[in-house]
Amino acid sequence: MKKLSYLFVLLFAIGTIFTGCREEKTAGEKIEDGIENVGDGIEDAADDTGNAIENAADDVEDAVD
Repeated sequence: MKKLSYLFVLLFAIGTIFTGCREEKTAGEKIEDGIENVGDGIEDAADDTGNAIENAADDVEDAVD
């Protein structure tokens, strides 16, 4: 019986630790995060495209020489 009581106390403690301190975002914060993620993705894609164009230009220049 004593072990069973300890088990319930342990489960209660773990349950309150993992569910009691969670911060929830509002809809506006979620939208803002989504917009930032899309902006970051666009910026990364633009950088990758610029790098690919530079590499292609270097390859063409090397082929011409």
